[in-house]
Amino acid sequence: MARITTVLLFSLCPLFIINPSLGKSTDNNKASSESHLSLQQIQQFVEVYHQVRERYVEELSDDQLIQFAIAGLLQNLDPHSSYLDQEDFQTLQDSTSGEFAGLGVEVTVENNVIKVISAIDGSPAQDAGIKSGDLVIKVDEHAVHEYNSDAALDLLSGKKGTRVKLTIIRENVSDPVVISVTRDIIKLKSVQSQLLTQDYGYLKIKQFQRKTASDAKKQLKRLTKMNRAPLKGLIIDLRNNPGGLLTPAIAFSDFFLTTGLITFTKGREVPSEKFYATPKEKLPNAQLVVLVNGGSASSSEIVSGALQDHGRALILGTKTFGKGSVQSIIPIGEKTALKLTTARYFTPKGRSIQAKGIRPDITIKPAEIVETSDEPLFQERHLKGHLTKKEDTQNQSIEAIAKLKTEDFQLYEALNILKSMVLMNKRQNAIDPIPVISAIE
Repeated sequence: MARITTVLLFSLCPLFIINPSLGKSTDNNKASSESHLSLQQIQQFVEVYHQVRERYVEELSDDQLIQFAIAGLLQNLDPHSSYLDQEDFQTLQDSTSGEFAGLGVEVTVENNVIKVISAIDGSPAQDAGIKSGDLVIKVDEHAVHEYNSDAALDLLSGKKGTRVKLTIIRENVSDPVVISVTRDIIKLKSVQSQLLTQDYGYLKIKQFQRKTASDAKKQLKRLTKMNRAPLKGLIIDLRNNPGGLLTPAIAFSDFFLTTGLITFTKGREVPSEKFYATPKEKLPNAQLVVLVNGGSASSSEIVSGALQDHGRALILGTKTFGKGSVQSIIPIGEKTALKLTTARYFTPKGRSIQAKGIRPDITIKPAEIVETSDEPLFQERHLKGHLTKKEDTQNQSIEAIAKLKTEDFQLYEALNILKSMVLMNKRQNAIDPIPVISAIE
């Protein structure tokens, strides 16, 4: 059974921390006879436990066997439920603060291979050339198919400075690719911003951490100040965003919505929850484009799904990963916990993202662009004594935009479409113009 994790950053998205007693029945008569373990089932487990303890080739302590039994129970539920021992639990807590040790790659184990969902921007994995969709079949000299899911993922773990060799099967590449990666401290800055050109901003969300919403607010203020005027359009880049915490994702969505549902959950024992946009500080009327791809998962799908359902943004790129389940962290004692799938989440219109993903409004695949010149050999400027004028300051960004076309075609196309949206909005409101975006207080 597969489980999804980031080495060494566990799947956090969306994630709740709940009381261990949540969901326990207060009615002693509620539990039916069907839910009780039979004496035969208990005896069967005890017999297996006894045989393993007495006959296994290596001696194992009772503590180890109990840990294995718990891990096995959770591992066979779904790809995202797992038992967090002391080290795993601490790693989970550390990762939400934005700093951890590892490769910086989001992976899952499927069909006895490690599948890469996305490599975190600026991580050793991305720098080494690891791509979304890569299948890891060997870690150093260890064949992945010989290990269970947890053990296979443990092969990727290690301390800062240690090196690991990955043998990878890559789509459209006939022979296996061998890549060496040196583990390092991953300092994940969750928000980056840039003024692409006058009036058009760019906001990259790498992962939803505790401070992502507040950091994004600061970056939006920065963009408005740099532009010296309210922005007309904004590109939100959620590509290769594996998710993160639910609360900052909802708070971020709330920046751009004035009313209505953002998302809701449905579970069995955990009460269903609905998350609404609030009438406080907003960024209304900015034309929005959201970029997504197969590495966009969970919390990033909540954001893109909410903005899509409300008609607030145009979603561009390729279909997202499709992780539509909620994991609750249930402390077991002081130092260990269960990461248990307790609900599914839905878009405002009731669409389930689980195993389906968010389909973009316009599909734009990555592409390599080679430009050809269509400039005439002879122009007015070649004539002797031609009239000249000072260089237009608005043309200073043309070269940068042209460079963007070859470096990130999806972003280049997103900017063109965003400009078209602003132009159409301007024409539609020509009779009674309205401000495009309010400044952030």
